[in-house]
Amino acid sequence: MARIAGVNIPTNKRVLIALQYIHGIGPAKALEICEKNNIDLARRVNELTDAEVIHIRETIDSEHVVEGDLRREVAMNIKRLMDLGCYRGLRHRRKLPVRGQRTHTNARTRKGPAKAIAGKKQ
Repeated sequence: MARIAGVNIPTNKRVLIALQYIHGIGPAKALEICEKNNIDLARRVNELTDAEVIHIRETIDSEHVVEGDLRREVAMNIKRLMDLGCYRGLRHRRKLPVRGQRTHTNARTRKGPAKAIAGKKQ
């Protein structure tokens, strides 16, 4: 298994797909990395040479914010919003949808399983 940015990427998948296992790298960035390092999109990770893996690792380290640094940055942004007390911060604090979705029905992913209300049925 090739280890890039602290993640063991799968060896039997194509390079373009395997790079997306790294948090912060999606289809567009994976394609950009492959093109920059002149790697054929049909090649698989186990067909890469050690030099190519090192080049990919250096490209990701120098040009992209991924994994722990990205997670930390996102967490700090959310914490900043919560400390400011702005609307988005309050929604995060109350564990409710942040981007204007309805909450009268739905929003179960964010709110968790429905809680029964005593004395509601008549």
